[in-house]
Amino acid sequence: MYGRKVKLRFIFILLIFLVLTLSVFLVLKSLEENVIYFKSPSDVKTVPELDSKKIRIGGMVKKDSIEISNNSVNFIITDFKNEINVIYSGAVPNLFSEGKGVVAEGFLKDRNFFQASKILAKHDENYMPPEVKEALKEK
Repeated sequence: MYGRKVKLRFIFILLIFLVLTLSVFLVLKSLEENVIYFKSPSDVKTVPELDSKKIRIGGMVKKDSIEISNNSVNFIITDFKNEINVIYSGAVPNLFSEGKGVVAEGFLKDRNFFQASKILAKHDENYMPPEVKEALKEK
């Protein structure tokens, strides 16, 4: 019914479509593993079920909450409604201090305790991460 050229062209187009679909699927699947969600302390308190995925928690460092021991730093992140205790092992950024904005990346141990693997501090007095700013405005 159809000529050989038409059949080859159809097979070629079908093959390209399948390869593109597979490529897009693989890219999205690999990105899914690298996505890190941002939450405020209030979001953590209201989450129905804790998972073991890496997240970022942002807010302000509570005044008089920083405790520095040998290799670790303990502090409290607050969004002025709820608080979460954070423990971090390693060197903190120079701009990390009480009353300043901070984003901690790591894993939740429970609703009140967060194990940070990375600390991100704001870089000047006017800057606050957009996620933190929006979370503080909502609360």
